[in-house]
Order: sequence, then structure tokens, then C-alpha cells
Amino acid sequence: MIAIRNLSMRLSSGGREVSILDDITFEVPAKQFLAIVGPSGSGKSTLLGLIAGMDAPTSGTIALDGRDITSLPEDELARLRREKVGYVFQSFHLIPTLTARENVAVPLELAGDPEADGKADALLRAVGLEARGQHYPAQLSGGEQQRVAVARAFANRPAILLADEPTGNLDTATGQQVIDLLIRLNRDHGSTLVLVTHDPALAAYADRVVRLLDGRIASDELRASAPGTPP
Repeated sequence: MIAIRNLSMRLSSGGREVSILDDITFEVPAKQFLAIVGPSGSGKSTLLGLIAGMDAPTSGTIALDGRDITSLPEDELARLRREKVGYVFQSFHLIPTLTARENVAVPLELAGDPEADGKADALLRAVGLEARGQHYPAQLSGGEQQRVAVARAFANRPAILLADEPTGNLDTATGQQVIDLLIRLNRDHGSTLVLVTHDPALAAYADRVVRLLDGRIASDELRASAPGTPP
């Protein structure tokens, strides 16, 4: 589903070149739950953004479902993201002038789905927010906003679901609700889940854990029996 080959990312800073990622190579098969962990500055979020096609690498390739996204023009890349990729940000990134229901409906409307409103309502029910659909982001708690963000990311039933520190701004109990939701989408709907986290408790649920250190893969652990969805 995801194939990364010799991926490097370098940026200029203060007149010198800084290596963010250095010769990263790995694959993520369909339906796997992969956690990417590592200390701050190890390149985790940069790697996730590259997988989403939000930035271009300095060198190397990324293929999603057999298509090399590093060579796609922007319009084709945007279409591929819309059809195959859902992205959950740590800071929610909801549109403040739209209600929860309208936020969830946005990707459906962009895809030209005539049933966008009905599907948005169904998604809000699935994340336990059917009574909050007409509320604006400022009227929702952090946990509710993140659940709306997850529903929006899953609106088009993407084959790939990416999440960048999805519980980073939440308390423990609320974060657990978001974890449960993401795992359920992976287990029940077969979405490939790639998640960046500092939280070892969250990483423990993954089928596989890749640890980054200084922009390189320090370890790649395939877990024999990851725990299922927490009670």
C-alpha cells in the first residue's frame, strides 16, 4: 500500500544544509497499523507529511497504492489525496466558520458526493457526536473537535489514514476515546493506519513500530500479537 525508497529530506538553515530524513526505506502493507515513534526532531512529522504528499522530498520515492506520488503534478496529487488519504492533525485544523457537520461534509462535497450531508450525519453518529452537528468548533471541547477531525479524515473511506500526534492536545481519558476510534477504523474498515506519536501506550496498540533517530530508522519491530481495540 505504501512503499518508501531511499527517502531523504534536507533543508537550508542559516546558510547550511540540515538533514531531516536520511535514506529511509520501508513498506507498509494494506490494513497494517504502523506507529512511527522517536524523540522530538527525529523527523516523524516530516515523514508523515511526505507520505501525505504535503511536501516533496529532496530525493527518493514514495508510492501509494502503486503510484509514485513524488512525480505527480499537483492536480493529480490532490486528486489522489482526496480519494485515498485521510489526515488527522494534532491541532484539529477544523474550519472555524463551519459547523461540525459542515466540516465533515467538506471532503464529500469536494468529491461531488450528492449524499454529503447524510453521510456527514452518519459519520458524526459513528464518533458519538450526532447531537453536536450544528455546533461550531469553538463550541466543542478538544476531544470533540478531534473526533470531528477523525470523522472528516474518514469521510471518503480512504485506503490510508494518517495521524500526527492525534492525542497530543488531549487529556488521558479523551485521548483514549480518539485512540479507540482510530483503531476501530483500522480494524473494522481495513484502512491502513500510519500514526506518529510520542505516547508509548498508543504505540503499543500498533501491529508494527518504526523508531526514528536523527532522521534514520533506528529500529523496525513487527509485533507478533498487538492488542486489539481497548475496552
